[in-house]
Amino acid sequence: MPMKLAAGHLTYCTNIHPGESWAEHFAALKKSFPYIKSQICKDQPMGIGLRLSNAASLQLADREELRNFKDWLGSNNAYVFTMNGFPYGDFHHAVVKDKVHAPDWTTNERLEYTLRLFGILAELLPEGMDGGISTSPLSYRYWFTNENLTETKQAATRNMVYVLEELIRIRRSSGILMHLDIEPEPDGLLETGEEFISWFENELMPMASGILQQNLQMTPEEAGLSVKEHLCLCYDVCHFAIGFEPHAEILAKLSEKGIRVGKIQISAALKAALPEDLIARARITEAFSKFNEPTYLHQVVMRQNDGSLLRFRDLPEALSAHENREINEWRAHFHVPVFSEDMGLLQSTQADIIRVLEIQKTEPFTSHLEVETYTWEVLPEPLKMPLDISIIRELNWVKEMLA
Repeated sequence: MPMKLAAGHLTYCTNIHPGESWAEHFAALKKSFPYIKSQICKDQPMGIGLRLSNAASLQLADREELRNFKDWLGSNNAYVFTMNGFPYGDFHHAVVKDKVHAPDWTTNERLEYTLRLFGILAELLPEGMDGGISTSPLSYRYWFTNENLTETKQAATRNMVYVLEELIRIRRSSGILMHLDIEPEPDGLLETGEEFISWFENELMPMASGILQQNLQMTPEEAGLSVKEHLCLCYDVCHFAIGFEPHAEILAKLSEKGIRVGKIQISAALKAALPEDLIARARITEAFSKFNEPTYLHQVVMRQNDGSLLRFRDLPEALSAHENREINEWRAHFHVPVFSEDMGLLQSTQADIIRVLEIQKTEPFTSHLEVETYTWEVLPEPLKMPLDISIIRELNWVKEMLA
């Protein structure tokens, strides 16, 4: 049987491994995973959170490649239960920035890629387990004007309904339950818990219900239940922490409305409280500037004294705001090790992870738990450690929090 803690199946996302082809990614897995597993659960099966680029998914969809991978999973006492289908293209050694959303959910490329991932996951899932794939929150907000935003959301939602239809057909024919897990993030078209819930109820549900009733001969009740079964939220703790979101409140609202969480992505962002003294504020800004690197977007959300939030698209744009005394805290989208809270002048949002895991322990709301720190290559030098050791430390830290 797969390893399952009381709080759920725990793994790490393999987007930490460079290599965009399947051959490169598989080679990295072969090199790292057996050692990581030996330090986490030597005698039990261990799950893998698989990340495949579009190119890698095309290669792994080959029957022989898939059979070889299944054989390797079997011989290494491993299994795949969740996948990361957010980054479509290069994710390492390239400037990613807002291109992480491209192609977005308005395109056939994103639809075909996601359907291919589900085809692979259906082959890999252990019998009796549900499987999930996390994905982009429709698109990137700043690619659109207010005039074409509604049309964009409708086109993206329609493509997600195509995926829903396919997942329902798979469930009917094979009994395999899989779900698409939408991952809100700063500056995504769906950015916050409230935005996700509003979209789910007011845009997704009416559209999906009508299409499922017509195409799959479902009653309105069956259609509603199927949407909630196959389309879920990916609760990325880092993303929600950046926006100062009230975790207990959001999770309670999701539960009340019957909207499911497909998985928790366990990740930490950077934060710092800003004192009144301008010299001290400048030092903190300087500390943030050391995390300004060119690969990924590092959106910043600042809280003002009146509780309102200021949002910046990337770290360079935020660095000039330190003299604004109305701002009392910064949070930046830079995934840092989950086991480190104190970083000198800066801290991590580790407390948010602890809060979410406490809720998961007492009132479990998902069975999929995935550590997702993908920035090891671009961390400032003092935070860099050997990759395998870092992942082991993260997984063991999470296990302690869940004990």
